[in-house]
Amino acid sequence: MGPLHGFRIIELAGLGPGPFCGMVLADLGAEVISIERSGSNPPAVALDCSRRGKRSVALNLKTPAGVAALLDLVETADALFEGFRPGVAERLGVGPEQCMARNPRLVYGRMTGWGQFGPLARAAGHDINYISLTGALHAIGRPGEKPVPPLNLVGDFGGGGMFLALGLVAALLETQKSGQGQVIDAAMTDGSAVLMAMFHSMHAMGIHSLDRGTNKLDGGAHFYDTYETRDGKYISIGSIEPQFYAQLLDVAGLSEDLFRDQLNKENWPELKQAVAEAFAQKTRDEWCELMEGTDICFAPVLDLEEAASHPHNVTRKTYIRVGEMVQPAPAPRFSRTVSGTPSPAKPYGADTEAVFTELGYDSEKLSAL
Repeated sequence: MGPLHGFRIIELAGLGPGPFCGMVLADLGAEVISIERSGSNPPAVALDCSRRGKRSVALNLKTPAGVAALLDLVETADALFEGFRPGVAERLGVGPEQCMARNPRLVYGRMTGWGQFGPLARAAGHDINYISLTGALHAIGRPGEKPVPPLNLVGDFGGGGMFLALGLVAALLETQKSGQGQVIDAAMTDGSAVLMAMFHSMHAMGIHSLDRGTNKLDGGAHFYDTYETRDGKYISIGSIEPQFYAQLLDVAGLSEDLFRDQLNKENWPELKQAVAEAFAQKTRDEWCELMEGTDICFAPVLDLEEAASHPHNVTRKTYIRVGEMVQPAPAPRFSRTVSGTPSPAKPYGADTEAVFTELGYDSEKLSAL
């Protein structure tokens, strides 16, 4: 059922972080109704796991009938969210003012890259641009090399979709007390800035340099990095604490004399070379035999297919089969309101008739819609 069972949330479908937010909410038990454009279904629609667990309604919001139908649906909803550029929803006739006039308790979520106001608010952008503006991208990469985009995890999904989901849930909790709705302005720049909070603290304390690739957590340290193994694969080490570091030296056969001064940054380049040479002597699986499950803070670097078959992930059912594909299971886990297995992604508009029949539309009104 999930802890959000009983909440109806409308998603004005878009790309990437919006559907991801809807997926998270649906995974947690909410009834998420995705409002999608009328038209043909692409062949890969069933493989889009961000559409799992949702009801799909096709509406043309550029027509009065489509807008009227959405506003009828809004009257029954707890929340709605969209990812348009600022002003687009208002021009369509489904902005916060129009929707909340029909449902004053509605929580209205808005997610954009730059936010609803500011000099860049109406400019186009992508994850890489948003995390550039907040210092996140600058901090990721090797010394003397250009910044490395961390996929689109930090801006789109962490700073955007997940913060929007948090905002919606927080606002829904508040509405239970106040009886009033409100509007959420979820900007990926704001969210990715919050994700960098610890590094602001470390920088203020003088323990995090602005020179990327030279710090404890950015690959600068010999005890917190990835290393290539004899078979061309990789392992990861995170032996920060002294007791974990001592175990690393012991199992890897590294000289305690050479590696004694763990936190002396001047020695890190030399020590990193020595660690790299040591790990190159064995295959990834051989290092797993020696280190996996110990307090060294070790893991093999797995690709997407390998991850799904790792014994730890198999035991926890971290990956499940939904429809035609293996995909990540809902998270986090709840002891009582357990999230079920999501339903597969549906064709666009598969639930249009059912949803509006529930609203009381007759056959004539359905045909007109």
